[in-house]
Amino acid sequence: MNTPVVSPDDFHAPAGQLISINVMRPSSPLDVFRCIGCAKPECQGPSGCADPALAWRREPEGYLKQILTARVYKIAVETPLQHAPMLSKQLDNTILLKREDLQPVRSFKVRGAFNKMARLSQEQLDKGVICSSAGNHAQGVALAARTLGCSAIICMPTNAPVIKIDAVRELGGTVELVGESFFEAQQQAQARALTEGLTFISAYDDPYTIAGQGTIGHEILRQTDMEDIDYIFAPMGGGGMIAGIAAVAKALKPSIQIIGVEPSGANSMTQSLARGERVTLSRVDAFADGVAIKLPGAEPFRLCRELLDGSVLVDNSAISTAIKDVFNETRSILEPAGAVAVAGAKAFLQHYGLSDKRVVAVTSGANMNFDRLRLVSELVDVGSAEAMLAARIPDRNGAIAELLGMAAAADGTRLDVTELKYRFTGCAERRGTARLLLGLGVAPGSQQCRSLLESINSTEGFFATDISDMDLAQVHLRHMIGGPAVLEGGAEVPDERIFKVEYPELRGMLHKLLTPISPRWDLTLLHFRKTGQRSATALLGLRLPAAEVAAFEEAVAELDASFEFQELEGREREIFALFV
Repeated sequence: MNTPVVSPDDFHAPAGQLISINVMRPSSPLDVFRCIGCAKPECQGPSGCADPALAWRREPEGYLKQILTARVYKIAVETPLQHAPMLSKQLDNTILLKREDLQPVRSFKVRGAFNKMARLSQEQLDKGVICSSAGNHAQGVALAARTLGCSAIICMPTNAPVIKIDAVRELGGTVELVGESFFEAQQQAQARALTEGLTFISAYDDPYTIAGQGTIGHEILRQTDMEDIDYIFAPMGGGGMIAGIAAVAKALKPSIQIIGVEPSGANSMTQSLARGERVTLSRVDAFADGVAIKLPGAEPFRLCRELLDGSVLVDNSAISTAIKDVFNETRSILEPAGAVAVAGAKAFLQHYGLSDKRVVAVTSGANMNFDRLRLVSELVDVGSAEAMLAARIPDRNGAIAELLGMAAAADGTRLDVTELKYRFTGCAERRGTARLLLGLGVAPGSQQCRSLLESINSTEGFFATDISDMDLAQVHLRHMIGGPAVLEGGAEVPDERIFKVEYPELRGMLHKLLTPISPRWDLTLLHFRKTGQRSATALLGLRLPAAEVAAFEEAVAELDASFEFQELEGREREIFALFV
């Protein structure tokens, strides 16, 4: 029996809108905490783990007591709660940043890892520990193991960032590269823990890990007058940190609203809380890899369901803009997962038009891969200070100039054109119309942007739509304007189908993708850009008649499970059809 499998695209909500939690649905046996591999009859009931040493997790103030006595400060530091004056002025609210990016390993993960490991017996420490992680938790476990004098095996996916692999080795951890996903690495780590007698250290689904991470919440309440705090925003992912923060905050000051934040492409906890049961994502957007979790933890899910006030979703552009915001405030560069809470706080305050509130956002980590900065810089303005429009105009002399003439403010000043891409096409089916991408220095959804769209769409022969929120357009479309594929004579290629293919960003993977496909079918489109993420995305266009679909599906099946194919459809397909 497994948890339901859903797609991130199955759930949508406007940016910043508070998503409610379903507390009415009865708890599922799949959603209760049990230690890995546990088969004890007494632990299989509706309450899960019956270990007397963990009975405190079900007591009214059990987590509060554990957080107040957590053993984290031998290697963790009390990070500052820093006022962000520029963000505060921009949002007309007091914004405070809880700077977990200043921990010794540049991430909050060290708190939970050490609190768990500091409670192990000498016999357990002598046998050693093992964990699975793509980076931040791995460094926390390695540092804790070095401090406690025990060995640590870290199972990491083969596409883990080199900077994080090297950091783990420098801390004394033994790195074992396993598979091409976190799930494969976790399976290996848990299997070795059971067969070799090692202690598995969970990144989030363990009561002591949660309590260690909950010390963040206790510090927040001590570092400012808790009576004045209105909201605390924290990233969710597996759920350990926000569950711990909520446990201490709701025990000491119940009126503080605790709001979780997730990327819209990695919304496993949000969907789980909205449904009232844990769900597994069929795929995740790995842009914010630190919170790109397919299945949230069972114990964090229970606590979040009881204690959180809701969650919000943000897109990659909003996360990138939050990275820039924090850089402007602190000159520190957060990793995408580290900026998720800031993006969520901004979106929430703007969505509801709130002012004069005191808001805390946890900046959870700063282990940024340098080669990812290019993608962040491209996304940073789109969605905040830059709007991207897809336009269709008459194919005649002067039409582009006419379009640009509409890009003027009400007072007659011109809007700043940040990008324009146009390519002539002789395709017979498209004669009479031209397509172009237009970037403007104006916030999407602003009055200026809405007025411009109204002006364009009310002019005969002109059409435009805002695609600022479409990540696929920012990563691919803006770099590949060229017109549709045509046959000799100008007719469009029939039976063309375009797929988005996601796979680990490793050397040789693009060749591996094409090997069973390109010898058999005509490629009509191929676009790939290295982004520095764990996961890469390629656009693949093929001539695929209906009679060949079954054969194509067989060819795809020859590839391993790390390749995920998704045909472009809906709004994405409509926008791409304008240009390619």
